[in-house]
Amino acid sequence: MQTDTLRVTQPAATASSETLASYGPHLALLAACLATGGSLFMSEVWGWIPCTMCWYQRICMYPLVIVLLVGVLRGDRGVHLTALPLAGIGSLFAIYHYLLIRTDWLPAPRCMTTMPCNIDYINLLGFINIPLLALMAFLIIMFGVTAPLVFEAAPAVSRRARQAAALIIVLCAVGFGIAAAL
Repeated sequence: MQTDTLRVTQPAATASSETLASYGPHLALLAACLATGGSLFMSEVWGWIPCTMCWYQRICMYPLVIVLLVGVLRGDRGVHLTALPLAGIGSLFAIYHYLLIRTDWLPAPRCMTTMPCNIDYINLLGFINIPLLALMAFLIIMFGVTAPLVFEAAPAVSRRARQAAALIIVLCAVGFGIAAAL
């Protein structure tokens, strides 16, 4: 009798795993778009000057939008080969930057800009700041591009999957455009 219960619950878990694996790159694309749009919004609309460490994180994040978009549109099973190094290096910069702001354990880098790297523009709940948000985006991207590998599913390449990728880009662009106009 217990075997029947296992058979009933197993297909549901497999179906959700396959969905997660198929649309993991879409989740990564959404995170990259939001992080890129957010950083541009903060600097171009709010006028916040990015520090040197912020620039290093941007250098890792901005190409991920293009890499992930092309990977999703092509259904590329090897998109992780390009995205993981960028997201991994970006997450290391984000961790260093977070510790630089929150602790005095690490020496500050020589800043190339007029903004020192230990300035905290955002302080939500006492621990959420811009480097932590960047780290979360990099981790979501790493998870999203490795999900098809972990769950051994092919990335979604259907017309619906391509429409979802286009919708992600359009909604992010429109959302940040409306916010900038306000």
